Amino acid sequence: MYKNLKIIVCTLFFFVSFCAFAQNVKNKYPDKPIELVVLFPVGSSADIVARIFADNLSKELGTQIVVNNKPGAGGAIGYKYVAGKNPDGYSLVWSSNSILSTYYSGALNVDYQGFDHIARATIELPVVAVKADSPWKNLKDMLDYVRAHPEEVRVGNSGVGSFTHYAGASFFDAQGVKVTHVPYSSSQVVTSLMGGNIEAVVQAPGALMPFVNSGGLRVLGVLGSRREPAFPNVPTAAEQGIQFQADMWRGVSAPKGTPKEISARIQAAMQKTLASPEFKKQCEKNGCVASYADSMQFLKDIASENYLVASFMKQTLKNN
Repeated sequence: MYKNLKIIVCTLFFFVSFCAFAQNVKNKYPDKPIELVVLFPVGSSADIVARIFADNLSKELGTQIVVNNKPGAGGAIGYKYVAGKNPDGYSLVWSSNSILSTYYSGALNVDYQGFDHIARATIELPVVAVKADSPWKNLKDMLDYVRAHPEEVRVGNSGVGSFTHYAGASFFDAQGVKVTHVPYSSSQVVTSLMGGNIEAVVQAPGALMPFVNSGGLRVLGVLGSRREPAFPNVPTAAEQGIQFQADMWRGVSAPKGTPKEISARIQAAMQKTLASPEFKKQCEKNGCVASYADSMQFLKDIASENYLVASFMKQTLKNN
């Protein structure tokens, strides 16, 4: 009987100690600044939206969130960096569909299952843009020219394996036309368009807005599932009679094995941040839409999209 009582007491002691430890982790986190790794350069659409998000999330978590840009290889450099960090909640990555496309391009050696996905934050709708003096007024104009001049038109993207590469290549392939895809490892993709080094870009809206608003660029069409709030008068590809859509999501992911209590703390703070009118207003002004999904739904959506990206990327890389 004494032996059984001892076992019970030890078990209760272990349970209470574990609960106290978990509660202590939850209560203490975060007690220092958090690093949010952005996969693309300062001034890129990913960077612009990430900094707005980080500023607002800092208020909810009560600590500074420091944006650390790790550009290169379509996002693979940043993913590899975060994958190798301690799973303690202090190194996070501003993830996107690129976690799938970089893996299937061969640039990343770990797939989406190598991370803990905390929550989705936003959706951005990729667009096709050209210089304002381009003769093309819409997507049909551009496609008609490309059909008559295969591989002559140069289309810039954010790097081999990036979502903009995948979306652009998939779009033109779906129309049965050939363009020359030009990958950039930095934010030079937009300045290259402005300088006349390429004829068009496929990009998220954030990096284009200043140039569109100043009259330097024209958006031909939105490749997403709905119109882009930043460019409300620009129709989608579907509205122009072209059946295609590809939405870009962004969210927060962490090294595999991050404690559930910490992930839950970040997720709760993200939910409040994304629901705030202030964030929604800032987001829409910079070409994104707040779109919260909890960890379970986020992972489910990524897993579902993984199959689609896998098949498209194999064909895209073969043809491009």
